[in-house]
Amino acid sequence: MDEDKLEPLEDLLDEMREIEGFPKGEDEDILELSDPPYYTACPNPYLDDFIGEYGTEYDPESDDYERKPFVGDIKESKRDSISLAHKYVTKVPYKAIMYFIMHYTKPGDIVFDGFAGSGMTGIAAQMCENPSEEMQKKIEDRLDSVEYGARKAVLNELSPAASFITSNYNFACNEEELKQKAEEIIAKVEEECGWVYETNHVKEATDTRTGKQATLFDIEKNKGKINHIIWSDMFICPYCESEFVLWEEAIDHEKGEMQDEFKCSSCNAEITKKECDKAKEEYYDNLIGEKSIRVKKSPVLIDYSVGSKRFEKKPDKDDLELIKKIDDITIPYFTPNYRMPEGKESRRNDKFGMTHIHHFYTKRNLYVLAKFYNEIKKIDNKRIKDKLMFIFTSLLLRSSKKCIVHVSNFFHGGGGYVTTISGNLYIPSFRVETSVIENFKRRVNKTNKLNKYKQLKKDNARVNLGSATDLSMIPENSFDYMYIDPPFGSNLMYSELNFLTDSWLQVIENNNSEAIINSVQNKDLVDYNNLMEQSFKEFYRILKPNRWITIEFNNSKATIWNKIQESLTRAGFIIAQVAVLDKDSGSFVSNVSPGAVKNDLIINAYKPKKEFEDKFLKTAGEGLEADFIRQQLEHLPVEANIERTEQMLYSKMLAHYVENGFKIQYNANNFYQLLHDSFIERDGYWFLEEQADEYDRWKASLKLDEIEDIKEGNQVMFVTDEKSALTWLHNFLDEPKEYSEIYTGYEQVVTKTKDLIPELRDMLDNNFVMEDGKYRRPQTKEERQKIEENRERELERAWKDLLDKAKNGRRKIKNVRKEALIHGFTKCYQKENYEDIITVADRLYKSTLRSSGDILDFVDIARMKLDQ
Repeated sequence: MDEDKLEPLEDLLDEMREIEGFPKGEDEDILELSDPPYYTACPNPYLDDFIGEYGTEYDPESDDYERKPFVGDIKESKRDSISLAHKYVTKVPYKAIMYFIMHYTKPGDIVFDGFAGSGMTGIAAQMCENPSEEMQKKIEDRLDSVEYGARKAVLNELSPAASFITSNYNFACNEEELKQKAEEIIAKVEEECGWVYETNHVKEATDTRTGKQATLFDIEKNKGKINHIIWSDMFICPYCESEFVLWEEAIDHEKGEMQDEFKCSSCNAEITKKECDKAKEEYYDNLIGEKSIRVKKSPVLIDYSVGSKRFEKKPDKDDLELIKKIDDITIPYFTPNYRMPEGKESRRNDKFGMTHIHHFYTKRNLYVLAKFYNEIKKIDNKRIKDKLMFIFTSLLLRSSKKCIVHVSNFFHGGGGYVTTISGNLYIPSFRVETSVIENFKRRVNKTNKLNKYKQLKKDNARVNLGSATDLSMIPENSFDYMYIDPPFGSNLMYSELNFLTDSWLQVIENNNSEAIINSVQNKDLVDYNNLMEQSFKEFYRILKPNRWITIEFNNSKATIWNKIQESLTRAGFIIAQVAVLDKDSGSFVSNVSPGAVKNDLIINAYKPKKEFEDKFLKTAGEGLEADFIRQQLEHLPVEANIERTEQMLYSKMLAHYVENGFKIQYNANNFYQLLHDSFIERDGYWFLEEQADEYDRWKASLKLDEIEDIKEGNQVMFVTDEKSALTWLHNFLDEPKEYSEIYTGYEQVVTKTKDLIPELRDMLDNNFVMEDGKYRRPQTKEERQKIEENRERELERAWKDLLDKAKNGRRKIKNVRKEALIHGFTKCYQKENYEDIITVADRLYKSTLRSSGDILDFVDIARMKLDQ
């Protein structure tokens, strides 16, 4: 790509400003942060050129791409030199992503990540060029076919902080040049600011390694360099109202632990931390030019170095005078003093006087950070300048008041006692002020380890700052694979957390389209779902047909998990596989265990073939039900898979037909007949004829414990409604079982829900066969047909009762049986009786309507038909 011929970003800003996700900031700051065409701190206008140069046009006539979803155990740690170069609130090990990219793509293909975070997908794509020998062996052990070679990547992020981190993670620069420039800057900072980290070396100090006091020889070197200082908040006794230092009163220094109850040294009363208010003081904040309040704090211990030795001491008079001197200075460089944005997380510290960004740092560290920032800004070489700013942003958290003392480690050893808590803006009562200079030195070394990976090149990637809901600068059918790690609902307040970095970059996130559940932003579960659906629709548009998207997701709530799947389906994707990432071991597990909500979840889904979509649209899906099932079975791994069950195949077909407004010809009973006539059943799973023998061979190769895993019904992630309950029971009853055994297993997996789920005994009696005191699956066509006919009558009675309440009642209807609702909606849809769908929908609570994408699809289509 001839970059000299590209239109300057400055001339394109107004056009890009119309695209969702354009950040807040001055044009000059956006332009300075950008590195076009590789990275723009706004929607990237050069993506089309990149895709045009490196991508391949999709041709349905010649396309022969075929992959099954990737499943298998993967164990990869986040603690490698690349991952440790820069901390970010969420990060999937790039080596784990490599398996997926190597499986789904070939060298030169373009991979897309719509929620890039710190850019691990881009690193994974590029590292496919030349993995280490150890990584090659692991890849070749896991994959049947391996093609080494770099893949290209387009990485999208809404956050300026995250997009900047991503851009710097995904290219290497000259190690020696970076080291030289960093050393020059460190020398200038030490020359001007080194005095702020000086302390007297005294005989009372103890060697941190041996615990011995300093020798007379040691103290001849009367100055030491501070590594860090432990600070303690001061509190007020609720009885005598005297102020005290929490570290001195609440810590049992002999046992080395924080006490729940402790005595006030002034009045001897037994008190707890919760009973006490924090002591506060008024001061003049010269960065905002007004009086403010802050929590009173006291330095309680200084860790410092003299030569190669480290010592600890209590702060002396000179240390306290130094702190006062620093607090009185005026910082002569740019220092962000933005008001913290609206938000529960970002405003959680307002009551303690921490209202602005600079309050998250001590005056000492703020001064030194500002000096580093000023020196970095002077550098002309863009690559080196950006890498140094990458280093700078990597130490912002470690240099802030969020550094916490791990009390047990401090007293008892067992690892470093200075740590940071990510994922929130909580400020601990015992915190650590670390040396910015020493932090910077360490971070230079970590970043230079990243620069050793010469596979990371700007030619291989493009980074876009913008919303995933609007990717209009990207043509349709552009990408060969997508690996997506989306936001987790209400788990993390990304824009609020990233504000600490955004404020230094002077480009602030536009969070209008941030996919999140946040009451301050007036976004609930519905808003989150809508934003995710819009994003997935854009992903669907720009992914090539017959290609795969992998969703890595973390949330402990079944509702969020279900919404992600519904959003995928409503966007047009078809889910083929669900797996789990075990965060403790770092492994992906192909079979999902009940109650595994604490783990990261993996969804593999695909975009249907172009000719399949065209054929469906042309015929409105009529007579193509078997073709739909055949396509789904083709995309599934030939093993025990929940997606191969009758219930899931019918659900997928129903959702696809309703979503596209096609006529539904089949109910559950005659759908079973379709499966029986056209496909092969094995162990309750359905296969193409050519897949059945392969499944038999796969099953014969399993060990006994692996067979048991399949038998335990453990492929159902959440039992939240009648459909998931019946699916779990079907898997669990691979062989006849007594009610007590079924009840014990069921109680372990069922999740609390507002949906009306029939009693377990009723579900067993109505959907399975009782024989010799045990329940089993129906085995013959006649048994299956009888059960379906009975179930049809039962659901019809429940639907008619629901319809009668809707037509004749005045109040909203509670406790709705979802399966009866879907049954009734399906029949009305088949008969084009849209009025009854709307009649019932208008009597339901919004929470009921929103609880299922299946229900919403029927209601949306019905309203659309009636409005025509």
